[in-house]
Amino acid sequence: MKDCIFCKIANGEIPSTKLFEDEDMVIIKDLNPQAKIHLLLIPKQHFCDITEMSDEQAALLGRCLKKLSEHVDEFGLSEGFRLVSNKGKHGCQSVPHLHIHILGGQQLDDKMC
Repeated sequence: MKDCIFCKIANGEIPSTKLFEDEDMVIIKDLNPQAKIHLLLIPKQHFCDITEMSDEQAALLGRCLKKLSEHVDEFGLSEGFRLVSNKGKHGCQSVPHLHIHILGGQQLDDKMC
């Protein structure tokens, strides 16, 4: 998508602090952290949210999550982390490009909202 900020980040058009990148995704530091460690996993392929995935996009997301699991130690997440995917207005999705928030680096509150 031409105007999508996450597409521009994934394509290197907008600078970001990339911690990991491959053919499927980038993992960057969130600019407005909600935990000691707050990363964003952004698939390079544009699709709006988790409810609009094709079977191929679901497989892509599965590959991305598998790769995340291989890097938790280097990201400082070996003690645990939380994954969050916002969907729509009521879910507070601010960018209409599927992305996964990765929160950790500290004991998180057991309250989800």
